[in-house]
Amino acid sequence: MDDPKTLWLNLTNIALGLVVLVCIAVVAYGVLQEFALRRKKRAAAFIEIDRDMKNLAAAAAHDDHAFHLPELGLTMADGGERTDAPERVSRRKK
Repeated sequence: MDDPKTLWLNLTNIALGLVVLVCIAVVAYGVLQEFALRRKKRAAAFIEIDRDMKNLAAAAAHDDHAFHLPELGLTMADGGERTDAPERVSRRKK
């Protein structure tokens, strides 16, 4: 380390290495922040969709023309009042 050129070259390399490490840390922080924001938005969207579906199901439960069948989900009747048992339609082969 007697040569002054070597000393300044080493100090410059150390300084540039520190700058690179700081830049990598800043970029990593920004990427992590972006992932956290996207996760938060996605969770909020799922909560909103779930709330909307519950409101839709609650509104349809009070409608005389809509009823819930486990196999089909929420269906709409052709008209009239709510029925307790579904009518069977027989189809004959001609």
